[in-house]
Amino acid sequence: MRAAVTHMKIVECVPNFSEGRRKDVIDALEGAIRSVEGVRLLDIEFDPDHNRSVFTFIGEPQKVKEAALKAADIAVEKIDLTKQEGAHPRMGAVDVVPFIPLHGTTIGECIELSKQFAEEYSKKHSVPVYLYAKAATRPERFDLPNIREGEFEGLRESIGKDSAKNPDYGPNKIHPTAGATATGARNFLIAINFNLNTTNVNVAKACANAVRGTTGGFVNVQGIGLDLPDKGMVQVSLNLTHPKRTKIHQVLEVVRNEAKRFGATVVETEIVGMVPLFALLDALKYYLQPEKLDESMILDLHYLGGAEGPKEKTFSEMTLIEFGDQIRRARATPGGGSVAAALGSYGSALVCMVTGLSLSGRRFAAIKEEMLKVRHAVENDRGVLMGLVEEDSVAFDEVMNAFKMPEEIPAEKKQKEKAVQATTKGAAEVPLQTMRHSFKALEGAKIAAEKGNINTITDAGMAALALLAAIEGAALNVKVNLGNITDKDFAKKMGDEVEDLLTKGRALKEEIMAIVDDRMKQLAESS
Repeated sequence: MRAAVTHMKIVECVPNFSEGRRKDVIDALEGAIRSVEGVRLLDIEFDPDHNRSVFTFIGEPQKVKEAALKAADIAVEKIDLTKQEGAHPRMGAVDVVPFIPLHGTTIGECIELSKQFAEEYSKKHSVPVYLYAKAATRPERFDLPNIREGEFEGLRESIGKDSAKNPDYGPNKIHPTAGATATGARNFLIAINFNLNTTNVNVAKACANAVRGTTGGFVNVQGIGLDLPDKGMVQVSLNLTHPKRTKIHQVLEVVRNEAKRFGATVVETEIVGMVPLFALLDALKYYLQPEKLDESMILDLHYLGGAEGPKEKTFSEMTLIEFGDQIRRARATPGGGSVAAALGSYGSALVCMVTGLSLSGRRFAAIKEEMLKVRHAVENDRGVLMGLVEEDSVAFDEVMNAFKMPEEIPAEKKQKEKAVQATTKGAAEVPLQTMRHSFKALEGAKIAAEKGNINTITDAGMAALALLAAIEGAALNVKVNLGNITDKDFAKKMGDEVEDLLTKGRALKEEIMAIVDDRMKQLAESS
């Protein structure tokens, strides 16, 4: 029998603070993060030349947000940008706070988390906050350097005067000492520095130009050249924003060749923060050229699960074949509720696809902002639905465990009945959540079908079909549990919501399919 697997959503946060010299401030930031139970602080990097510290921690989304807010409180209190200076560009005491999906989460959920952070932080401290990367509300704000241009001093002069500098949250004026902050959601990146045996910073800048995407280098590389006077050398400081496409060794070799033109070479490298195993294996394969090398050959990975062995996969971590194999077994879980949530997740993914293909080019300029808004919202629904795949099975198992409780004496019988009712309510609430989020995604599907890229109209239609199937399938699971709940007010309220979602969902699906049929005819006529 498959053991119960806890479906835990894990995100990573890598806040950058404009302090890399005062150990007492760095320690205070560390203490704030560690004070949140359930958050694991994985790494602290700080550099006196950069005058910057980078913290890497992981945990459940709300816990991670709490830790980031607590650290931000310390930074605003103790860091004064009118007195701070260093080699690294900065615009805020809390300079940038990215949220990265790691386990059981989507980029959409991290976008939502970044918005929550921005709202709470700006409200408490009156600091203007900009959304960047995947959370960006304007195309030019996708890249952090565009927001941070001019740094604290330049932004202090332009904010409130230039509408392009209006923040997404908080006041339209700079905080006098804490500056401004950027937050958002992004995928995992590798921050890596290459130090050169020269004091000529122009050499580092030339090397950065050679690899940076905006100056003709690699599309997925950001970088600057910096002076490191305390080390007597210069640095090429880089972010590899898509390390599966642009690899460490590819960038390193270009930097080496460019530096060679000036009689310099890379004498050391620095990885800032955490790095995924695949990136190290890629570099190792390049330089060692082994006949075979993959994760199955790394001894440590075979006992990372501890004494109990490797960690069992959650349903959302399985391949489609593996998940299908779990469903086909002659066992109660995963069952229809999990499949309904999976259908909702896939339908949501199609909405994200359609809106994502309705962003680029002049013909979509008028709808770009709306498509981006829908995409962000539905991506969040997709992540929640993905989690409900596991939660539905867990909820069913909890009901079964309650029924197995002893009832030999009156006290045991009373305790069992209480547990059965509580777990049955929980088992009804999970598929109701599937209905709610599938319906929200269905509303997004209508906008996508109506206004999105006509070449993806059949995908919008398929999204509607999948999302209604999720709503109707989840409704069955709610209803079967409601029949066993003795709290009639609770059952009626939930039952009314189920019928309302069913009625609205079916009507909305018909509207979408009518739009799909009409636009398919337009497509046929234009071809």
